[in-house]
Amino acid sequence: MTLTYPFGNDPAKVESYRVFWNRGPAKRPLVGFSIKSWFPLQEFSASAAWQDIEVLTPDMIEPEAFLDDQERLLAEGEVIGDDILRGASPSQAVPWLDGMVGATLRILPATVLGVERTLPWDALADLRLDTESAWFRKYIAFIQALVRRSVERYPVSHGTLIGPSDIAALLRGHTQSVIDLVESPEETERLFRRCGEVFCQITEEAWKHIPLYHGGYYDAQYQLWAPGPIVRLQEDASGVFSPKLYRKFLQPVDRTVAGHFANTFIHLHTNSMFLYDLFLEVEEIRCFQVNYELHSGGPPMAGMIPAFRKIQAANRPLLVRGSFTPDELRLLVDSLDPRGLYLYIMVGSLEEADALKPVIGI
Repeated sequence: MTLTYPFGNDPAKVESYRVFWNRGPAKRPLVGFSIKSWFPLQEFSASAAWQDIEVLTPDMIEPEAFLDDQERLLAEGEVIGDDILRGASPSQAVPWLDGMVGATLRILPATVLGVERTLPWDALADLRLDTESAWFRKYIAFIQALVRRSVERYPVSHGTLIGPSDIAALLRGHTQSVIDLVESPEETERLFRRCGEVFCQITEEAWKHIPLYHGGYYDAQYQLWAPGPIVRLQEDASGVFSPKLYRKFLQPVDRTVAGHFANTFIHLHTNSMFLYDLFLEVEEIRCFQVNYELHSGGPPMAGMIPAFRKIQAANRPLLVRGSFTPDELRLLVDSLDPRGLYLYIMVGSLEEADALKPVIGI
């Protein structure tokens, strides 16, 4: 009799993740498909109901109201036939850390955005994570609700959080934070360090409430299991840094943050490709996650292959997320080493997933 597992979470899949992290021998990449959209606000009836409201507040979020839809989405794993473990995190539509550092959360069509604050330096002298704030308490309550509901049928993870440079840009204003690099370098260095500390603290606080899953840790945004503590580092604001400014101001912070976690991975967009060499200098960053963004103005696949090869040449696991045509996927698979390669493929239907499987060898 063939065993079936809720949400397709066969424990045997853990070994494929271990091979991925170790860049062990592999005949093909680790592959996961997702029918979820890029914009999770509309995926849940609880958050879709916010669209007619201007500002999101903690009291509007009822974690239990998300759970049925969450399991409906995870159920794709029972029919899609891929390599990944599926799990859940506090709503990815909510910019949790933005709210925790005091930003107003503006509800826009299909997304929620933290409004930049433009705070003076003296207001940032004692920046810290307030574990008594309403936003922090709701974030932890959401994690606890997921843990109760999952009953170990699926892993639970920390949420999707902005990184140190993004926190600084939110607090000082995106334009002013760039000017600060020149006009207020000492204050900027201190702020980046504090933002890194806040980022680490909120991640560590979350894991106090999350059980290990088959002996490991998990990031739900990318359905990524890891044998050790995992964190998703993000530095979207660095896309306007020069290499010199990144190395001076942000690289030391990234090194410190990444060093806190055994399985740190960094989330990257194509607008920061010119900094990839500098990110690779941070040996503490174990894995690189890059979005394929042709649909939003990024380069075509042929233009991305050299960057992907550079990451692999540095002996780092590579996770590529995107929507692909069969020709794009074939070029990607044929151009890269399958060792330490994870393709997280966004599809519109099971039929689309089935059409792409032969390209990868599934």
